[in-house]
Amino acid sequence: MESSLFWEARARRFAAVGRGLQAVCSYGMPAFYNRAIDMTQRRALKHLMESIRPGDRVLEYGCGVGRWTEEMARRGAFVTAVDFSATMVKEAERRVRAAGFGDRCRFLHADIAAFESAERYDLIVGVTVLQHVLDEERLTATFARLAAHLAPAGRLVIMEAAPSTDLKRCDTATFHARTLEHYIAKIRAAGLTIVQVRGVDPAPFKLWVVPAFRVWPRVLAITALALVTLISLPMDLLLGGLLTRHSWHKIVVATNIPDA
Repeated sequence: MESSLFWEARARRFAAVGRGLQAVCSYGMPAFYNRAIDMTQRRALKHLMESIRPGDRVLEYGCGVGRWTEEMARRGAFVTAVDFSATMVKEAERRVRAAGFGDRCRFLHADIAAFESAERYDLIVGVTVLQHVLDEERLTATFARLAAHLAPAGRLVIMEAAPSTDLKRCDTATFHARTLEHYIAKIRAAGLTIVQVRGVDPAPFKLWVVPAFRVWPRVLAITALALVTLISLPMDLLLGGLLTRHSWHKIVVATNIPDA
């Protein structure tokens, strides 16, 4: 299925359900697993969120149901939230307005690879978006557009599945786990300077189970996933920022200041 159609179908099915995590975390996985992902991501992004200042201009690409849009607006930022699923955009706007922060946000249905705006942003953020961009030319174009929209001394922050070694066994028809070095090369080719790399989830156990989850018998799969989630979550929350090399997901921070 074409990527945009896949995400639109996923959004229509799950975006308005509960916290919307099935729409933006792991597709078809149990609720407890997606809640664990959300907790881990929030812990990993805590430092970024705390660095946002009132009045900051933020571009969030792949906004999904508005998890981070709301958080950044709550901290005083003016957020432009972009997604190429119309349903995601509509749901994100509904949720953010219901939380009382709609006046600090604008929502756009657009493909970030072709995004064009006269505005330049102090901060550009994307969380687990580029790992779903399968085409290399489109990925290159995306980084070029992101770099072009950074204000002077602006920051680009991405969180992606970016293992230190190639793990093709985890790839699917809608997901590609590129290595950290691959992302770093793309960012540098766009003219940006890497200033920080941080880990998110170093516990290795879920990589033993998740790729086989849909193949194993249901009871075995659920039991194994619950066990590895229970073991992994404390390790990820406590050690994610320290064991960068061993993390499955990584946060990369870049700027347009040469040799920052």
